[in-house]
Amino acid sequence: METIHDLIEQIPIRHNLTSTIMLLGVAQNLFLSFVLFMKSKDNKFLLYFAFLILSGAFIFLDTYLCYTGLIKYALEWNDSSEVFVLLIGPLLYFSIYCFLKRKLVSLKTGWWHFILPIGYLLSQIPFYTAPISVKLNAYLGAYYRNLGTTLVPDTFNYSYHHIKDIFDWLILFSLLLYTLLSLKLVKDERNRNTESKKTYQSSKYIFTRNSAIILSLFFILLFVVFYLYDDDGGDHYIAIFQTMVAFATSYIIISKSKFFEKSWAADKYETLGSSQHELTFHEIETFVNNNDYFIKKEASLKDLANQLKIHPNQISKTINSDFGSNFSHYINSKRVNLAKKRLIDPHFSHLTIEAIGDTVGFKSKSSFYNAFKQIANISPSQFAKSISPKL
Repeated sequence: METIHDLIEQIPIRHNLTSTIMLLGVAQNLFLSFVLFMKSKDNKFLLYFAFLILSGAFIFLDTYLCYTGLIKYALEWNDSSEVFVLLIGPLLYFSIYCFLKRKLVSLKTGWWHFILPIGYLLSQIPFYTAPISVKLNAYLGAYYRNLGTTLVPDTFNYSYHHIKDIFDWLILFSLLLYTLLSLKLVKDERNRNTESKKTYQSSKYIFTRNSAIILSLFFILLFVVFYLYDDDGGDHYIAIFQTMVAFATSYIIISKSKFFEKSWAADKYETLGSSQHELTFHEIETFVNNNDYFIKKEASLKDLANQLKIHPNQISKTINSDFGSNFSHYINSKRVNLAKKRLIDPHFSHLTIEAIGDTVGFKSKSSFYNAFKQIANISPSQFAKSISPKL
């Protein structure tokens, strides 16, 4: 057995392309989590997503230090990020839930999702408080078995290993569970859109769907790495994957940023002024529905903007962001939904199909038929025939 100092000195420091990519991923995750925490003050739905990104930063900082050998200067922190791995599944599931349901998950009702991470944390307290020799041997056993081990006090209790030895299985179980739960949330949202005859895919649906897919790929990658490597030798592949996800997420957030549409970078918004009130989609919906605005033939983006005393571009951006389509599609969707109700309403049975189209705001038969078929995937006459036997 060699002394602790001798063994630490033998641990090589390696810097290469892989370690550079990993370090970039760590830095990007830290920066991204900082931005999300700042924005969560205005949008609480981002809070769990911010914690998810920050957890990723801690996990892969630990991986980076172990891969490069720099962990030898901070051995007391070896394997300190394991509990964060068990937080990935619950935090991503909570993020998807918040984005789709538009409401926060209360810790009073969702506390049980953290039983596994907290339970594992408590089980590993003996390791976290163990002598440096124990943590050095753990690192060498994972990365440099050829260097040997150092002496550990005979009185040290290794009982924590009963849980630590099945850590890989705990990770796979957690990721599989929350992958399935996340995919169910996304599937339910897709079914809801199908039932409401929506022909578009909203930004929040696409983002959450892709997040669930990434979680699925992460599960598959971990399974392959755990199968091929008995130790931590394949963790850098996982870190590289995480780096790619971090930069892809940053790109998506930046590309959707209002900076390109509502700042000096976009000329068409310079006339809005920084003090202009920005209406929410809920406020637009309330006005349009309460005033039956969509029925009016003169309904237009400019006219609605005049009535709401807001710039047309702000209304357009809000509808595109929250509804997932443009103003024309938004208004026509409401008209078509109302037309479908009137086509089966006995009080309107004396009207022709063209006349019903006129009552809901369409200026011509052709515009009514085109919009109806685009949104309902069926013509008004076919729809009327399909429901007539059920009347």
